[in-house]
Amino acid sequence: MADDKAPERPDTPCVAVCSTTFDEICRGCGRTYIEVAHWVAMSEEEKEKVWQRILAQGYPRRNS
Repeated sequence: MADDKAPERPDTPCVAVCSTTFDEICRGCGRTYIEVAHWVAMSEEEKEKVWQRILAQGYPRRNS
């Protein structure tokens, strides 16, 4: 039997490195400004889709 539960994730991909200076994508977490604004209202499925995309793109990034 396959486990259909989504992986455990932090509450948000935010890493407190917020910048959308040159486009609509945050340089820290990889979300669009719309995704950031609506994060708390998104369903778990919507959040998981965002998580999968940003992780595949190498986010979230910490300022190190």
